[in-house]
Amino acid sequence: MFKHILLATDGSKASDAAAALALELARTHGAKLTAVYVITPYPYLGVGESNAYGFNAYMVAAQQHAAEAHAKVTALSQQGVSKFDVQLRVVEDSGSARGILHTADAEGADLIIVGSHGRTGIVRLMLGSVANRVVSESPVPVLVVR
Repeated sequence: MFKHILLATDGSKASDAAAALALELARTHGAKLTAVYVITPYPYLGVGESNAYGFNAYMVAAQQHAAEAHAKVTALSQQGVSKFDVQLRVVEDSGSARGILHTADAEGADLIIVGSHGRTGIVRLMLGSVANRVVSESPVPVLVVR
C-alpha cells in the first residue's frame, strides 16, 4: 500500500514510538523509509549576526541532536530478523513542520509519520503544534503516534 514513508524524528519519546511503528509499516509494505530531522533556524538573529560563536554553538548542538535521533532510528532498524535500510536526512533553515512537509514532497513520500509531541519546550505542552500543522497542511496521509 505505501511505497515511501517519511518519519519525522527529533529524539523524543513520541518520536521513538513513531520510529518503531514506521519501521514496522515499512517492513510490512516493503516501503522505502526516510527519517528526517529538522534543525530550526537560529532563534537569536540579532545576537547571531554579531556573535558567530552563538550561531556556531547552536548549529553544533543541533547537528549532535540530529545524529543522536538518527542513531536511535538506525539502531531500531537493525533489530530483529530482517535488517532495514533507512535513509537519513537533515533539513536546515526551515521551521519543523515546513521542513517535514518539504522533505515529504521532495522525497515523494506517500505517508508521513510523526510523534504527537516533540522536544520543542513550552510548545510541547500543547497538542503537538508541529504534528498539528503537518496534519493540517499535508497533501498525503499523516499518522500521529503517541
